[in-house]
Amino acid sequence: MNTDLHIIFSLFATSSRLQRKRAYLTIAAIAWGTVAILLLLAFGEGLKRQLDKNRRSTGENLAVMWPGETTKPWKGMPPGRPVRPRIDDLDFIRQRMPELQSVLGEMVSWRTAIAYGRKTVNGRVIGTNVVYGEARKHYAQAGGRFFNEDDAIQRRRVIFLGNEMAKDIFGGENPIGKTLLVNNAPYTVIGVMQKKTQMGMYGGPDSNHAVIPITTWRAQFGRQRLNNLLIQTQRPEEMKSELKKLNEILGAKYGYDATDDRALSTWDMVKSAQVTKNILIGIQIFLGIVGALTLLIGGVGVANIMYAVVKERTREIGVKMALGARRRWIIMPFVLEAVVYTFIGGALGITIANLIVAATTFIPIENNRVMSFLGRPTLSPQIGIITSLILGIIGLLAGYFPARRAASVDPAATLRYE
Repeated sequence: MNTDLHIIFSLFATSSRLQRKRAYLTIAAIAWGTVAILLLLAFGEGLKRQLDKNRRSTGENLAVMWPGETTKPWKGMPPGRPVRPRIDDLDFIRQRMPELQSVLGEMVSWRTAIAYGRKTVNGRVIGTNVVYGEARKHYAQAGGRFFNEDDAIQRRRVIFLGNEMAKDIFGGENPIGKTLLVNNAPYTVIGVMQKKTQMGMYGGPDSNHAVIPITTWRAQFGRQRLNNLLIQTQRPEEMKSELKKLNEILGAKYGYDATDDRALSTWDMVKSAQVTKNILIGIQIFLGIVGALTLLIGGVGVANIMYAVVKERTREIGVKMALGARRRWIIMPFVLEAVVYTFIGGALGITIANLIVAATTFIPIENNRVMSFLGRPTLSPQIGIITSLILGIIGLLAGYFPARRAASVDPAATLRYE
């Protein structure tokens, strides 16, 4: 066995030393294919992670419902009746659906005059619950906070600003602790939202609105009806059944068929998230196939080179077999040559791809709209494993079939080759 290995490695070393140019070209082809597949998969992975982050920035396991009109008759009443949930429905739902993570209401005042000094902007002001900050990812920048239970109970005039609205009103000045006027009523700024990139939204981006306690909003604006009703489940798989239960509860109260999907128009974010996830998986599969085909082309190049070598050395192989060379002495050097070239080319390609991906970390993403949406290229362990497996298979196949042809050469037939 040791003798066989020594002979195989000696034949491989001799062939590699005599055909250095061929070796360099083979390694370059594999390296190029490896860089292509890794970069395509890295961009696909970065896109998937960033879009998932952008999607989650609006909130997770949420459903948003808007007031609508019935489209089905109910207990003798005709369709076309309005359904308008109110603030007291929030406690009504919480009592009957305690399994929910949170129940939220939004009361919206559009184009509200917000003034600070000589600066006045017309913006969107939302009155909502304390848990809104966590459910809708309204995280405060350093030095600020979202409003709390005491603010809501005491109906304090405190306001939490979206980062873009804060910039429009205060410019470069720190807004925390400052007093501004909302429809001529003074409010204290207690927080500014951290910057976030949103992929899904309703009513406009969160960065351009202001949020106040729902009790304060009701006291100032004097309305009871909700603009939006939101529920948040503990787990995403619960959303479908919870929406059905919610419509049964509100249907009994407001008099509409629980299966009437127009009574309360609903955006199921869980369902949308699954659709987005499937699309991203499809994009990754497509990029992976393109990259794998690119790498396969490199493997075909290796196989063609090995076939050319077999043809070129037909006479030499025939002489070796006539002198008693074993079959594995003929096959293994070719297989080893292809595998080693593939391994070296793959290692070189992986190194180059990692350097390129690492270089992208120096590109600022905060103020780059393209990068903030597409994300940074990311090489995951799974990508490395998949690429290594593809490289190994290509190396074995590229060496095996030419080697099998070499071993099947008839020593007597090699005499016609010059």
